[in-house]
Amino acid sequence: MAISVGSKAPDFTLKSKNAAGLSDVTLSANYGNKSTVLLFFPLAFTGVCTAELCDITAGLAQYSDLGADVIGISVDSPFAQEAWATKEKIGITLVSDLNKETTKAYDVLFPGLAGIGDTSARAAFVINKDGVITYAEQTATPKDLPNFEAVKAALA
Repeated sequence: MAISVGSKAPDFTLKSKNAAGLSDVTLSANYGNKSTVLLFFPLAFTGVCTAELCDITAGLAQYSDLGADVIGISVDSPFAQEAWATKEKIGITLVSDLNKETTKAYDVLFPGLAGIGDTSARAAFVINKDGVITYAEQTATPKDLPNFEAVKAALA
């Protein structure tokens, strides 16, 4: 069960990789400036995850217009995430939770996905400028997508 609305969002600093190299992404860097949409997803290079993040990329302006930054989190390495983002033209920031600490902090660990190991479940969180969770959803299965209209409503 995902961490609940009204809770202080667990802060994190995770690695992201792009053409410029490895960088740190810290959630609390947005505090006081903008809201953050965190999208946990199981694995790069999978069909549902690719569709979800390509759709988010296509509608990224809607989130920017609502004053939000969108960050995708998976247990993939930052190098796999970069290769996937380049191949699929994914335009959101992707961060690696390889050690699963952030996934566990948000209580969205999905045990034994397809018999290959523990991953992040598919989940969405909206975190306001004060670092408080205003929307939290973990989908019933990794094949289900979050309710993005509800995410946008929480930002509005």
